Amino acid sequence: MRRVVVTGMGAITPIGNTVDEFWENVKKGTVGIDGITKFDTADFDVKLAAEVKGFVAKERMDFKAAKRMSVFSQYAIAAAREAWEQSGLKAENEDPFRMGVCVGSGIGGLEEMESEEKKLNEKGPSRVKPLLVPMMITNMASGNVAIDLGLKGKCVNVVTACATGTHSIGEAFRTIQMNDADVMVAGGTESSITPLGVAGFSSLTALSKSTDKNRASLPFDEERGGFVIGEGAGIVVLEELEHAKKRGANILAEVVGYGATCDAFHITSPAEDGEGAAKAMEFAMNEANLKPADVDYINAHGTGTHHNDLFETRAIRKAFGKDADNLKVNSTKSMIGHLLGAAGGVEFITCVKSINDDYIHQTVGTNKTDEECDLDYVLGHGVSQPVNVALSNSLGFGGHNATLAVKKYSA
Repeated sequence: MRRVVVTGMGAITPIGNTVDEFWENVKKGTVGIDGITKFDTADFDVKLAAEVKGFVAKERMDFKAAKRMSVFSQYAIAAAREAWEQSGLKAENEDPFRMGVCVGSGIGGLEEMESEEKKLNEKGPSRVKPLLVPMMITNMASGNVAIDLGLKGKCVNVVTACATGTHSIGEAFRTIQMNDADVMVAGGTESSITPLGVAGFSSLTALSKSTDKNRASLPFDEERGGFVIGEGAGIVVLEELEHAKKRGANILAEVVGYGATCDAFHITSPAEDGEGAAKAMEFAMNEANLKPADVDYINAHGTGTHHNDLFETRAIRKAFGKDADNLKVNSTKSMIGHLLGAAGGVEFITCVKSINDDYIHQTVGTNKTDEECDLDYVLGHGVSQPVNVALSNSLGFGGHNATLAVKKYSA
């Protein structure tokens, strides 16, 4: 199998609109959760979300092109451009048919769906805007990134709810391994903090109803009461090792394993014994020739819902056995909420930055874990320690499980 490395990263998040800004705020323990400003929440039980702040599309891309995109595509373009710039790749120096895109969104242009449905009902079908369909469908994040960067190879869209970003990077990893591309731009993007999005998740009793932003997203805490909906994008450039070396690229880390399974259990709840998530971790470690003792850190899915946190803890114990007690486990969602289809992309970037800086961030806000959540969740403060191998977990509605294994690059 061809080796695959990370050569660029880009992020739009509730605590920073570049990777550097995001990571600095992660290390500070900054919480990006606050009152919802995108719509009036007077009739809603849920008052808080993790919104992207200070993002101005025309400052990050062509203004006319931005007007023809939904916000989730705008986030994808901005993050992809940052990742591409860091990679140092020049499209004119490459075969465009050997460079592809795999950027997914769990929901797509929900804002467009809502506004145009209202227009349909109030003013009739002739008033629905012509660009509704290409603005709302989830594959347009990949399509717009490919158009923007001039990438003519495989261009696909993975949609697996909250596992979308991780599956997208995993499938891009496979594409390069199997020699279908030399370069892939991959990750996830989402913008669905809308009345329908919040109402839907709230009716499912999945969202926190806390009004205290510092006690809203509480992964593994005994007082956890649901996740906080967030938005943003996390995009990386993956590259075949020899291709990267030949052009003198700065290699950030190496992707060494990918595991994907399905619980085949329930449409929203993970399997109670954690078997599916455990197998995803095992598959990723096996592919990477890693023993459980080799893994330093797991960036958990860690949503702050009762079932997810409990069953993911069981999954980690099932996959790692006695070595689970030596792991550091945290949840980036404690600061940025749940970015849904973008979560896996941003959390993979967190793993790479943890490896680069030998630093594992705190699970912010979590004070006392419940009895069955009994791992080291990095409470109280971050930890400086060698991080050679990290796993990133994502679990999605429908029983989708995905794990990526990433390690320090060595020749």
